[in-house]
Amino acid sequence: QVLLVESGGGAVEAGGSLRLSCAASGLRFDQYNLGWFRQVPGKEREAVSCVGWEGITTYYADSVKGRFTISRNNAENTLYLQMTSLKPEDTAMYYCAAGLIVIPSSCTPVTGYNHLGQGTQVTVSS
Repeated sequence: QVLLVESGGGAVEAGGSLRLSCAASGLRFDQYNLGWFRQVPGKEREAVSCVGWEGITTYYADSVKGRFTISRNNAENTLYLQMTSLKPEDTAMYYCAAGLIVIPSSCTPVTGYNHLGQGTQVTVSS
C-alpha cells in the first residue's frame, strides 16, 4: 500500500519560510514522478511544483517561482518543498503526490498523480 505522509506545515507571518517534507513508503520511490499540490476550500487543487523521477526535471507554478524549491532524496524516500518569502495567498492545504504516467515538466495531468498524502496545512498571515 502506497503511503505518503506530509509534515512541516504551520502558521507563519508573511515573509517567513517553511520546509515541507513527504515521507513515502510502499512504492518504488525512485521510479515515481512527484509533486506538491495545494488546495483552498471552494477551489480546485492546483499544482505548485513537480519533480521528475530522476530529480532533474522540475516545474514551478508562476506564483511560486523564485520562492519555492522542490527536491527529493531517493535514498531516503523523501520529497521536500522549501518555501521562502511566503505570502498570505500561499495559505492552503498542501499535498504530496506521486504518479508514473505524468509529465513532470508541466505537472500534468493532475489526475496522473494518483497517490496523494493526507495534506499539511500552511497558513500565512499578513
